Amino acid sequence: MVAQLLRLKLALVAGSFRRRPLAVAGMVIGLLYALMLAVLAVVGFVALRSESADIARVLVVVAGGAVLLGFLLVPLSFGADDVLDPRRFALFGIPTSKLYLGLGVAALVSVPSAFLVALSLAQIVTWSRDGLSTVLAVVVAPVIVATGVLLSRVASGIASFALSTRRWRDVTSGGLLVVLAVLAPGAAVLATLDWESHSLPILRRIAAVVTWTPFGAPWAIPADAANGRADEAFAKLAIALGFLVVLAVAWRLLVGLALSNQRREQSTRRATGLGWFDRMPDSAFGVVAARSLSYWSRDRRYVFSLAVIPFIPLLILPLWIAGVSAEAIAWLPVPLMCLFLGWVVHNDVAQDSTAFWLHLSTSTSGLADRWGRLVPALLLGIPLAVGGSIVTVAVIDDWSMLPALIGLCLAALLTALGVSSVASAGYPYATVRPGDSPFSQPQAAGATGSVVQVLSVLAILVVLSPVVWLVVLSAQDPSLYWAIAWTGLGVGALAVVAGTVWGGRIMDRYSPELLEFTLQN
Repeated sequence: MVAQLLRLKLALVAGSFRRRPLAVAGMVIGLLYALMLAVLAVVGFVALRSESADIARVLVVVAGGAVLLGFLLVPLSFGADDVLDPRRFALFGIPTSKLYLGLGVAALVSVPSAFLVALSLAQIVTWSRDGLSTVLAVVVAPVIVATGVLLSRVASGIASFALSTRRWRDVTSGGLLVVLAVLAPGAAVLATLDWESHSLPILRRIAAVVTWTPFGAPWAIPADAANGRADEAFAKLAIALGFLVVLAVAWRLLVGLALSNQRREQSTRRATGLGWFDRMPDSAFGVVAARSLSYWSRDRRYVFSLAVIPFIPLLILPLWIAGVSAEAIAWLPVPLMCLFLGWVVHNDVAQDSTAFWLHLSTSTSGLADRWGRLVPALLLGIPLAVGGSIVTVAVIDDWSMLPALIGLCLAALLTALGVSSVASAGYPYATVRPGDSPFSQPQAAGATGSVVQVLSVLAILVVLSPVVWLVVLSAQDPSLYWAIAWTGLGVGALAVVAGTVWGGRIMDRYSPELLEFTLQN
């Protein structure tokens, strides 16, 4: 049975190269890229043999622990279909004891597994320093490979049950995206460190924790032996083997569950009332506003855009690292969040897709449409502008700038909404269809989307320039704070009114063309 499943996996891999030439070319490029990374990693591990045992231990444990952690997180975050999902074999009458072993061995035929095998062999070279460390490195090599493979199998099994719906897969992918957004400023911090004097102590502290986890313990076993810590090496060998047994049992249980439970429970929800449509005015404006509020609270495309907003202040972190004063930085986080919140609706019409025909069939005026679509952003943006400004001035302990900061935030929000009202009506571009994953590619190719995004942001900054200029001058003259507040309110109000009127006229004039665009994209 193991041999049959292994041949099946090899046949599936070979069959993937019989696709269209463009798809095959993409696969080849990906394989070459993976091969390059593997070569670099192996060369690095081999080169560590000439370093001291202590330095090599720190680097191997941190890097190896990160690799094994990736075997757990990636399958949980990206719910790609598993070609050898145990549920596919439910009708063949294969015993669980044979199937779970065969699927586990077949999982070795993959690029990540090959990468892990290469690293496990390279660490043997790294620790071929004395008899005990060499023997332990040889013993632990298959343990590392088996741990990585079973981690990916267990993670995939959990994802197939707990994350079986596309919505949950999107949520976990979004969670990983948020983690990456948090780590990005951290990379900027690491780039500014004096690595010759700071890197090794930092990595030592990380390794001190990782080495006692199931992800770092297998890599630390020969390392501890090479550093004269045989007792710790055997303790970590017990941790690694125990974790491997736990993974094997978990994988067998998941396979048994997959074979015995084919039906997935369907959640049932009893809807009462019309939601936002009961709460908004009985008018064209109210209906559009209710529909927009429903989108913002339920449509994953909007939800993921909103999820990014709390992490925008992290983009300011490099300025703080570079030594910019806290008073100067205080002007940036909340206004940028407000600007992005208003910019979210710059392609709102395209995101309607075929639902846009309702506007034509009901003769909805463009002005009512433009104002209705701004309601969610205003309901979220105004409290964000006021509350965020209060928190900011409380942190820096300068309450005199509160009116100016609120004025700047409202100017950024209203200006972005005004420009977005024109952009979404006059310059829509292909976007993700309703119901599709927010991470999927748009249905049409081209540079239109990038151009519209860049130009819309530039337009917002141009309209905001008078307020920004006053903010710059206020660094030397705090008496301008109230001028910033009133100028910001005036510029923002003028921008949002002019933008909605202009965008409404575009919709009234070109609504048939917009309908044609939304139906085709």
